[in-house]
Amino acid sequence: MNFSFKAMNKNSAGLFFLVALAAAIYCFFAVPATWKEQRLSYDIFQNDNVQAVYIERGKQRIVPQAIAYESSPLRQAALDNISQAPEVKTQWVYLDNDPQNIVMLKADYHLGAWSLLPAIVAILMCLLTREPVAALLSGILVGAIMLGKFDITGDVLIPSVGTDNAAGILILYLWLLGGLLGMWSKTGAAQAFAEYMTRHFVKGPRSAKFIAWCLGVLFFQGGTMSTVLVGTTVKPMADKAKVSHEEMSYIVDSTASPIASLIAFNAWPAYVQALIFVPGAAFLATEADRIAFFFSSVPFSFYAILAITGTLLVSLNHFNFAGKPLRTAWQRSQNTGELDAPGAKPVSAKELHEPQVPDNYRSSALEFILPLVTLLMVAVLTFVFLGSPKIHWAFGSALGLCVALALFKGMSLGNIMDGFGNGLKGVVVASVVLMLAITIGGISKEIGGGLFLVDLLGQQVPFWALPVILQILTMLIAFSTGTSWGTYAIAFPLAMPLAWAIADAQALANPELFMMICFATVLNGSVFGDQCSPISDTTILSAMTTGCDLMDHVKTQIVPASMAAFGAAILWTMSALLLV
Repeated sequence: MNFSFKAMNKNSAGLFFLVALAAAIYCFFAVPATWKEQRLSYDIFQNDNVQAVYIERGKQRIVPQAIAYESSPLRQAALDNISQAPEVKTQWVYLDNDPQNIVMLKADYHLGAWSLLPAIVAILMCLLTREPVAALLSGILVGAIMLGKFDITGDVLIPSVGTDNAAGILILYLWLLGGLLGMWSKTGAAQAFAEYMTRHFVKGPRSAKFIAWCLGVLFFQGGTMSTVLVGTTVKPMADKAKVSHEEMSYIVDSTASPIASLIAFNAWPAYVQALIFVPGAAFLATEADRIAFFFSSVPFSFYAILAITGTLLVSLNHFNFAGKPLRTAWQRSQNTGELDAPGAKPVSAKELHEPQVPDNYRSSALEFILPLVTLLMVAVLTFVFLGSPKIHWAFGSALGLCVALALFKGMSLGNIMDGFGNGLKGVVVASVVLMLAITIGGISKEIGGGLFLVDLLGQQVPFWALPVILQILTMLIAFSTGTSWGTYAIAFPLAMPLAWAIADAQALANPELFMMICFATVLNGSVFGDQCSPISDTTILSAMTTGCDLMDHVKTQIVPASMAAFGAAILWTMSALLLV
């Protein structure tokens, strides 16, 4: 029966992929692009040379001479009459015949609902085949054909792999993280740490999960850094305590980004504030105002609050709101001791799950603790003094210390290189998945998936319905692109002016409070979509570092996350009705 079900899934996947390829070819030849005007508002000021400048990606840039909006080829009225890409990509214009009211115009396009096809293909193929690499390649192939990039290697994969972002992933997750995990396995440090924690702190599955939750709250930087740190730290003791990999990956993933949006003493406010300037909104006028607005909106981050509460309840063995899949994983590990579901294929390789300590080498928990402390100190200190955590420095320092300790204790260079190599082998599949996830995210953005979803929204909706509409849109965008920060870049410049316009048109008594609620829905909806997407880096890394099958992690996490999202939607709607 199980064999027949698998065969049926494979047949369905093959047929679906062929249909998707046919649809992609149709789109390339027959579906016209819909061009949309995008207005980007910046905080413009004068520099020391009395030049009008704005800040972009942390750098001052000079504002070129602006023209009247009515003369721009990038205004919507002009874009409605074109059949091919406009000659200029961006242009500065002034609005309402006011030379001081300057915005940047940008033309982007989408292909209607077809813009979602690459992401839908990747996600459904993941569900049908349980093979992330094949699924992502399928989505990339479909998206490339839609864009007319028929040389998949030369036009899509190589340019994506050749970016700074991709190089950073290869160095961090393949070399540094893989090397560190391999060294901990070779020296037996991870096992020694697990035994130490078990003797002194971990008394069973519940205490192991609670420690994982506490570490998730402690490492509130969010994103990939938190998932990697918590996952690698807790896996040895969680395995020893017989905690299922689905439970642990859920706790790691659903605590990392939500806590970062609540305890926002990290890079999030600095990044987001640059996207939420709205002309006419005095409380968003300056960078300081926008950062203060971010922190003032924290009490409305209902999804983050409910998500973190959910992981706490699971860590304490309360599964009332966790859903059947997660509860089944807990019961399986308790009754049988099996940490994975039957047929599971963990993202990380077995080289990282089993210690391979050389004869006569004495393992020590300090070989796990000291590199981990070094990693945290470098990350925190660089954040404090340089403004952003230098993750590569942190992992590089930890790996260097791990190697130095092993050499000092007498491990041969050959054994060290063997451990390093095993670590690379252990994470190479996950690194490939991350690279492909970035590639398909870029294709989805280029083809206008997020823009199409936002374009569905009009200004005539009731004000109380806008927060949930923004929540659903950002959930869909982040789920289909696999990135919360990428969703912020798409959604905030559109959602915040829209919320301001609705607040003004419908004469709300407290527009600032309404804007806070809408801001929180975009922030939290993006986090939900990123967490639950099988093509998200945090989803993949949570599964990798905890030793979980990727799709098992997705299927068990999406139920409690959806419950938290539903509860948040109710609270946002009630807040809009009662407080605004």
